[in-house]
Amino acid sequence: MPRFLRYLRRVGIAVFVIVLAIFALNTDLLAPARTGKPTLIAHRGLGQTFHREGLTGDTCTASRIFPPEHPFLEDTIPALRAAFDAGADMVEFDVQPTTDGDFVVFHDWTLDCRTDGKGVTREHALAELRSLDLGYGYTADGGKTFPFRGKGVGMIATLAETLDALPGKRAMINIKSADPNEGTALAAALAKRPASERTDLIVYGDSAPVDTFHAALPDVRVLAGDRLKQSLLRYFALGWNGYVPEVCRDSVVLIPADYAKWLWGWPRRFLARMDSANTLVVLLGPYDGSGFSSGLDSINELALVPVGYDGSIWTNRVDRIGPALKAR
Repeated sequence: MPRFLRYLRRVGIAVFVIVLAIFALNTDLLAPARTGKPTLIAHRGLGQTFHREGLTGDTCTASRIFPPEHPFLEDTIPALRAAFDAGADMVEFDVQPTTDGDFVVFHDWTLDCRTDGKGVTREHALAELRSLDLGYGYTADGGKTFPFRGKGVGMIATLAETLDALPGKRAMINIKSADPNEGTALAAALAKRPASERTDLIVYGDSAPVDTFHAALPDVRVLAGDRLKQSLLRYFALGWNGYVPEVCRDSVVLIPADYAKWLWGWPRRFLARMDSANTLVVLLGPYDGSGFSSGLDSINELALVPVGYDGSIWTNRVDRIGPALKAR
């Protein structure tokens, strides 16, 4: 056999062995069974959902809700309790600082969309925010009717009140600004809570406040959202051999359900690797270009959750997904 052909043969054998090794390391066919069930994260509790067509960061989502199917408003204590009643294992909510040193649970940067107030949320004192009607701006028919107007007065709660209302429950807290001082202030607020409670919390947001928060309160798991893409790309590049990059460790990974199949070892080997790295895996809804607030919200989308998956599922409709997952 000519020398060149012998060389090609050796290269071919080497490539075959490498491909076989990568396959063995990552195929789900050889992965150990996982007997757990998925857990549910209710995004903002059980709130009103809305049309996503043309959605931008400045869209007033309260002005485009679907016809209401329940009485709850997002990021309120009743909505968070209702989410747990519907089968949630964890709730997600947003926090904003007040001018008098507190934190309230509220999503929007400004008050104009949802409430009868005006201006930047964090430029108001707690008493001002409590006086607002949280249901003022919600409409499903372009402003002809406002089904929650007058029903949300006094419903904006503090972070402490919210945690007190959910004893023993798990929560994911979203910092809404990029201000590093806000991370420090949130850490000081949560440091007053029992250490046993903090193990049930996750804090996430921009890397600047998340980093200052984590430096001050390292016993709470964190996620820097602006590093999420970097985390997944590094795993795509390096995870073929089972390696979990440092940026993926002791954190949370959020994965669009239609992209998950491209992860090395998906689902069971990938989950085992993230378990060993103390990282929570969360499946989102299919990627639609509007950001990571999309959830698995319809019964049909549950088909994207593979057999053997026992990570978490992010949903805006825990009232639908909770019962369906229980019956699955």
